[in-house]
Amino acid sequence: MGEIIDGRAIANEIKEEVKAGVEQYKSQGLSPKLDVIIVGDDPASVAYARSKGRVSDKLGIAYELHEMASDTPENDVLALIDKLNKDEQVHGILVELPLPAHMDKEKVMEAVDPNKDVDGVHPINRGYIMSGQEGLFPATPQACVEILLRSGVELQGKHAVLVGRGETVGKPLFFMLLKHNPTMTVCHSRTKDLASHTKQADIVIAAVGRAKMITGDMLKPGAVVVDAGINEAEGGGLCGDVDFDSAKEVAGKITPVPGGVGSLTTALILKNVLKAIKKQKG
Repeated sequence: MGEIIDGRAIANEIKEEVKAGVEQYKSQGLSPKLDVIIVGDDPASVAYARSKGRVSDKLGIAYELHEMASDTPENDVLALIDKLNKDEQVHGILVELPLPAHMDKEKVMEAVDPNKDVDGVHPINRGYIMSGQEGLFPATPQACVEILLRSGVELQGKHAVLVGRGETVGKPLFFMLLKHNPTMTVCHSRTKDLASHTKQADIVIAAVGRAKMITGDMLKPGAVVVDAGINEAEGGGLCGDVDFDSAKEVAGKITPVPGGVGSLTTALILKNVLKAIKKQKG
């Protein structure tokens, strides 16, 4: 059986780094602050927003949650974002998704100052990903890269197969991985004979959004498997895009769901707050 990568332990490492960075800024008289906007009462979004607040508090980052009714006019949300963009005491801004149907998601996301865009969704930050420059990048793709690097996985010269091409994870992750010089193959839900590709891979990253799509017989023995999927499992609970039970018998290293990639996301958003401060300071 392969080594199970402990995402929670890696997240704790990152949190300690963030905590040290926060303390350093506070010693200089600067108090890092994250503001989160949530429009409506989607239960998962509300829970996620409040969990960010709890972690922020533990790490010493000031946190403010702006809760707005689902029928709030789009212009009111844009006005709040503009206010936060101009507030020098606010270093990170994040708009929780989904937004109500009457709002233009792209317009709202693009309203956030790219130097405060800790969710990494602004087109300017997406451009930095593609060009290989440093920017504020989305947390889930970052988490996949951090898990590989902090688990001692060599990327240079390895064959990495990415299953998923979505805007949120797959596309940014492709360019973030390329910086580390693997040979990349991108597959997706419509790829014919997916197993013929995954069986050749030294590293498989699953981000396709289909429960247990990748099974153990689709893997090369000893492959590293990173599962960025999160789906409702039959009978309740959560599962990834990888059939963990069969894959763990073949893989050399594998991330579980839960307890893998998702464990790092909040820590990396808060790390982005510190990166945002550097960008704002020039």
